[in-house]
Amino acid sequence: MHYRSITDMNAAIVNNMYRLPRDLDLVVGVPRSGLLAANLFALIANVRMADLDSYLEGRVYSAGTTKTHSLRTVGAGPRKVLILDDSISTGSAMQTVRQRVQAAALGDEVIFAAVYGTARDHPQTDIVLEVVPQPRVFQWNFMHHVTLERACLDIDGVLCHDPAEHENEDAAAYLQFLTEARPLYAPTRRIGALVTSRLEKYRPQTEAWLAAIGLEYDELVMLDLPSKAERQRRAAHGSFKAEYYRQSPADLFIESENAQARTIAQLSGKPVLCLETHRLIEPSAGAILSSLSRGGTARDGAKLIKRLARALLGSRRYDALKTWHPVR
Repeated sequence: MHYRSITDMNAAIVNNMYRLPRDLDLVVGVPRSGLLAANLFALIANVRMADLDSYLEGRVYSAGTTKTHSLRTVGAGPRKVLILDDSISTGSAMQTVRQRVQAAALGDEVIFAAVYGTARDHPQTDIVLEVVPQPRVFQWNFMHHVTLERACLDIDGVLCHDPAEHENEDAAAYLQFLTEARPLYAPTRRIGALVTSRLEKYRPQTEAWLAAIGLEYDELVMLDLPSKAERQRRAAHGSFKAEYYRQSPADLFIESENAQARTIAQLSGKPVLCLETHRLIEPSAGAILSSLSRGGTARDGAKLIKRLARALLGSRRYDALKTWHPVR
């Protein structure tokens, strides 16, 4: 699993600015995710910006009062235009963009680019800024990604805000929190398993809240302990989640707290996406070897070997090895 955050996207753009012309007149974002990339690029490069439809209709965005004096004037006639999307895989979306731009016949010099691609060279783009192989998930799409169907998600801090201290300490306030919690992320995919350290006795309230927000999931896994005090005594939060995750077919756990995310990754031998840092936490080689020794299917073994290679080589070198092709 590969993950890139908005911070990573910004870094990819900054680190690859030298590969793009310095005299660009306009950057055009491909809706929707490409607008995020184009906005970052426009701010960094100090050029004007438009979405694809506006560009084809001859309109660009205003730049605000503080930057207008230093921006290149964009008028009629040939311009140097960068059309930018966040990522490219099959290339079908970019092919459609190319066809629309060609049909508009605006006479501009157009460069087609994507921040992330599955290979350095792609027939539908002129430039790929960074190679990120599949499977991959981004901060701006992870709650709409098919990987959710084979993922475990925490509830508090992921699907809803964490309870305040007074809500945690007062029984009546906590029950009110369970029924009135404010949603955070809104997944648009069915979720494989919700794995929460909420106590089993609160299942009715939790299921009612999940139904009220229209969330679809296969399984709700709760901590079967008699009290909050017992849960704290056992420090069972991370270990409970890790044990379920380790035995499940899930490929990803999404956790809100960094400390718990690290515990889950180490005890399960599987990757964990931490929403506190928006980093994918990979287990150590030792944790992966420990998981490998417990057995499993051939498919599970192959996945563990890949994780072990990533842990030993590091993400960058492992990705480079995956995309390397010998010169013939």
